[in-house]
Amino acid sequence: MPGDARSFVANASYYGGGPRKYEPNSHTASGEQFNQWGLTAAHRTLPIGTRLRVSHGGRSVVVRVNDRGPAAWTGRSLDLSRGAASAIGLISSGIGAVRVQVLGRS
Repeated sequence: MPGDARSFVANASYYGGGPRKYEPNSHTASGEQFNQWGLTAAHRTLPIGTRLRVSHGGRSVVVRVNDRGPAAWTGRSLDLSRGAASAIGLISSGIGAVRVQVLGRS
């Protein structure tokens, strides 16, 4: 990551709900059941359990990485749960630039 390795800008989206709704019994890469309203995120390389502060539009939320994704071909590097995206106002646009601060492991 360029600059401060503890902070970076990411192109983010969200998952859960909508046409790509996860099945009720689907599980994340961490093995836990997916909760679209939980404050969680998916990232390709950050360790499972990493806590992040994600900011967008003057709002921020603390999430925990519990899944892998998004796919590299999407051009995004972070997927938020619907609950986390809602907390920072990302639902209406569906995708956007966010500031990510790595807080550590949970």
